[in-house]
Amino acid sequence: MSTDLSPPGATPVFKRSLSLTGVTVNGMALIAPGAFLWTTFQEQAAQTNHGAATGGSMWTGLIFAFVLAMFTAWSYSQLAKIYPNAGTGSTYYFAEAAFLDRKSEAHRRFARPAKLAFGWISHLYYWIYPGIMIAFIATIVGYLYSDLDHGGQLGWPVLSLIAVVAAALVGYVAYRGISGSTTVALAINVIQIVTLVAVSAIFIAYRIIYPHAGYIQPNAGGVLLPHDFVNLLYQSTIAILLLVGFESITSLGSEALKPERDIQRGVLIALAIQGGFCYLLEYFSSDFVLGKATMAGVNGAPYVAAGNDGAPIGTLITNVVDRLFGGGGEAAAMAVALTVLLALLGTTLACMNTAVRLSYSMAKDKELPSVLGILHGRFATPVAGVWILAGISAVIGIYGVHTVDNLTQITLASNIGTFLVYGITCAITLIAFASRHDSHVVKHKIVPGLGLAMNLVELAGVVYLALAGGGSGATDAVKAIIIVAIWIVAGVAWVLLNPLRGHAERIHQERLGSTAIS
Repeated sequence: MSTDLSPPGATPVFKRSLSLTGVTVNGMALIAPGAFLWTTFQEQAAQTNHGAATGGSMWTGLIFAFVLAMFTAWSYSQLAKIYPNAGTGSTYYFAEAAFLDRKSEAHRRFARPAKLAFGWISHLYYWIYPGIMIAFIATIVGYLYSDLDHGGQLGWPVLSLIAVVAAALVGYVAYRGISGSTTVALAINVIQIVTLVAVSAIFIAYRIIYPHAGYIQPNAGGVLLPHDFVNLLYQSTIAILLLVGFESITSLGSEALKPERDIQRGVLIALAIQGGFCYLLEYFSSDFVLGKATMAGVNGAPYVAAGNDGAPIGTLITNVVDRLFGGGGEAAAMAVALTVLLALLGTTLACMNTAVRLSYSMAKDKELPSVLGILHGRFATPVAGVWILAGISAVIGIYGVHTVDNLTQITLASNIGTFLVYGITCAITLIAFASRHDSHVVKHKIVPGLGLAMNLVELAGVVYLALAGGGSGATDAVKAIIIVAIWIVAGVAWVLLNPLRGHAERIHQERLGSTAIS
């Protein structure tokens, strides 16, 4: 029998309302099918390796990140299968359960340190990420304004105000409850997928109709085949941002109608649709059509032009539609930008929902301040956590929208948190299945083992970029690493100084004494 990790004496407070569709679309909203093509293509095009553009490895870097994500998603799904009672805690509880289910006391004593370490590192990812999305939202609004005002620019104070309003709006929807969030997520996903599939089809049609327009890739094989492993690795460290979020589904266990079945399925389905179909198609078509005619290449270098363009996908859409249809390109680009804006709102909402539920679980265990464990009486949402995170997201958004370097720093810090969380999850899967009778060599050793190795490679890639990249990019990476180091030190200090430390230890001891071993 699997470990029941419900807090001792706790009563159900979350409302079970989510079907398989519900849990899946909430995860899909965080991945956002297409939004990050618009927001990250510039950064990917601008990335260089000793002065040479790495953009030619954009699609293969995405493939590497997708395989990594699928191995990690499999690990999440297997943990959700054997620990359906994790509820809102996701892998915070998985980490504890994996050690509590071991027969050896030497292993079981690591249960609390494991869940504390995982919970704290998870906050590095989940509590920064919504702020990054708020900065992206303000940037998109600035792009739309610039198009409407024929080149006019919004200053930092106005963009900061937009960030505050966006954070408040997302916070309000999250405060109202998961059912409303699911409806919003479903609508946004449908709009985004239809729009981006249409744009991809137009890009591919353009390349076929105008085969000799100075494209940077000679043919489809140039997009699909790897050229340089180091460049591929560089690109994958950014591409992971497109795919994170599938694991958010595991925090909905308390609100799923059938968590023992739908949580594990939703994790894999969400990633397969978003990453395996949407993003691979969109990035293929964008790289396929990139060239002098479509991106006004500088000295024959379209990647340089795209890296210097505040909205390169918008430029591609404008130029392609104008030539194919004799006009309407600017209107088409604005329409797509609006769908991206909607998707970013959905992404921020999904991440906020995940973050406050993780914090709620830790607060109920007295591992975080009790205020984060307060639920709204009517909406059954962690109301205090929602508004606190909305405020933090606004502040991070204001910082991120100020300069590209600021945004890069917080993005890299969040990505480091992502690789740590994903890598630890794969390691926890190895531990959880090490002594189970239903353990399978491929499913529970090779796949999570490969996931762990690939996450470590990606983490090393970020550090390598910090040391070897040079310029502002290296400076930003170093600052991101410093942010992570400060966060880890703060976590250790909090555990030692937590005023509720004694209560937390008692809760853990009660759970330890009542645990049923598999």
